[in-house]
Amino acid sequence: MEIEEIIEKIDKLIENKKIKDLREYLENINSADFPSILENVDEDKTIMIYRLLSKEKAAEVFVELDHDDQEKLINCLTDAEIKNVMNELYMDDAVDLIEEMPSNVVKRILANTKPANRKIINELLKYPDDTAGTLMTTEFIDLKENMTVEDAFKFIKRKELKKETVYNCYVVTIDRKLLGVIDIKDLLIAERDELIKDIMDTNVVKVNTLEDQEEVTRMFDKYNYIALPVVDQENRLVGIITIDDAIDVIQEETLEDFEKMAAIRPDDGDTYLKTSVFKHAKNRIIWLLVLMISAMLTGQVIENYEAAISTLPLLVAFIPMLMDTGGNCGSQTSTLIIRGLAMNEISTKDIFKAIWKEFRVALIVGIVLAIANSIRIMIQYNDLKIAIVVGITLICTVIMAKLLGCILPMAAKKLKLDPAIMAAPLITTIVDALSVLVFFNIATVMFQI
Repeated sequence: MEIEEIIEKIDKLIENKKIKDLREYLENINSADFPSILENVDEDKTIMIYRLLSKEKAAEVFVELDHDDQEKLINCLTDAEIKNVMNELYMDDAVDLIEEMPSNVVKRILANTKPANRKIINELLKYPDDTAGTLMTTEFIDLKENMTVEDAFKFIKRKELKKETVYNCYVVTIDRKLLGVIDIKDLLIAERDELIKDIMDTNVVKVNTLEDQEEVTRMFDKYNYIALPVVDQENRLVGIITIDDAIDVIQEETLEDFEKMAAIRPDDGDTYLKTSVFKHAKNRIIWLLVLMISAMLTGQVIENYEAAISTLPLLVAFIPMLMDTGGNCGSQTSTLIIRGLAMNEISTKDIFKAIWKEFRVALIVGIVLAIANSIRIMIQYNDLKIAIVVGITLICTVIMAKLLGCILPMAAKKLKLDPAIMAAPLITTIVDALSVLVFFNIATVMFQI
């Protein structure tokens, strides 16, 4: 059903004061649809709708809202209602909420959080940003190796209502050392009197609390898991990361890389329409200033060859084409290299292999483009010397652009910088200056200017 139809149905039920029917109807709506619904109703209806939800459903809906809407909702809820929400939230969602809220809202949230949960939240907040520790939840099923399958099912039945996932169960010692993992499907097909230690998988793929979150997402992609256990330095199980949190990280990292590749300073998480005009300008202007200043190099190069331009003004007509071709070639290569690095298809150790491959690609591309341009120049201007100058410059420009597009992102990765910063705008600026320099040097030699 379309969102408009759902809103129309809700409005009709409210208008007819069929509150019981409305409550039942709301419970059957997917939690992920509520942000779009609440965005299109007024504030009074938003609060009414939210208060009609069951505690479990309310928590699910709350997590789906963006941070601004969460803050607005918290300001409208009573302390008792906030307490219900916090009691139902998983720990990783609670931490995300607290990290994004202003201090006055955080104080109110923590004041209405159970002391035990508050302690866990404070522990999770201590982990460095962008690490596995900040992504994990402390709610998982942990079994003992000497349990029988029957014992395990009894334990799961008691615990599952407050655990984020029960598909994977983790086997630990008394002091929480991770021993193995067992799928719920393996429990289902096992004999009831079998011991957990006899059916668990001891080859556990795990991550450390300080593991970088991008590495965590790569592990999800590699192993196709729906959850990964997180251990501390002593191999004690302290939490799990679920696939939904990994997907959020992938989206955030992809957005950040797109912004860097477009020479935009990463934003603070607001959507395009919710970000102010001033903030948009501020996020873009720094890099644009840097690129503008660096582009002055190209102007300086052209200025140094005023004599050549005066002697042969036609040379100027080919500058935009050379610069655009160089920028496009550099962008193509840098995009492929950055993608390869992100997907672990290549590493910095492969730099010479990549350089050799890109050189051969550039040679083929450059020759084809040079031939095509030479034919055009001969048809349009009937000038063999110009055709040769532009052709040689094109080949040199394509080679330079593709090598820079390969080397710069890999060098950034080696220096532990984000390869995305060495992307299209920066490479284009460098290639522009170099292509013009090569062009005029070849032209002055060919025409003896």
